[in-house]
Amino acid sequence: MLSLQGFIHASSYISLLVLFWLSIYFIATLWVFLYKYFFLKKALLQEKQSLNAILTGNALSPNDRLFRNISKKPSKELLLIWRSQVQKRITTGLVVLSVISSTAPFIGLFGTVVEILDAFGRLGSSGQVSFDVIAPIISQALIATAAGILAAIPAYSFFLILKRKAYDISVLVQMEIDILSAEKKTTLDSGDYFE
Repeated sequence: MLSLQGFIHASSYISLLVLFWLSIYFIATLWVFLYKYFFLKKALLQEKQSLNAILTGNALSPNDRLFRNISKKPSKELLLIWRSQVQKRITTGLVVLSVISSTAPFIGLFGTVVEILDAFGRLGSSGQVSFDVIAPIISQALIATAAGILAAIPAYSFFLILKRKAYDISVLVQMEIDILSAEKKTTLDSGDYFE
């Protein structure tokens, strides 16, 4: 097995560029996931509390800055605008994970193909070559493909995890809209109930 310095020296510039690109992808994947995970966790808790406040009659509108200056029940149009804003907030950044998960294997494969073409070009000029010479070159070339797959797996997994959290928030938001949009409302002595 080659050392890191030997690997860098033996690799082409394209392969090193591919590995650098995939390293940036991996770092971006981790950053987006951590940032969005905690953001969505906080948003999910806020929407649960907001829904609970609406269901218990302690609030006439969702707990969002859009409704802070509104003292009465919001219109359906305003609620739909709010839903669009929430959807945009909770899904921002997910496309980055989707792009990384779908392109990383291809970038790694590109690096492998370039490395193999370069290796066969060098080996072809030397005449007869044995399997003992070709095997380490192909092994080194496949590192780019492995790196591409390694970058894609967490990106896709994290994308699915965050997409599910965003879906849960969307369901809570839609429940709040449905409750607040109910046209018929009956008030009983024990509190407010929607029919």
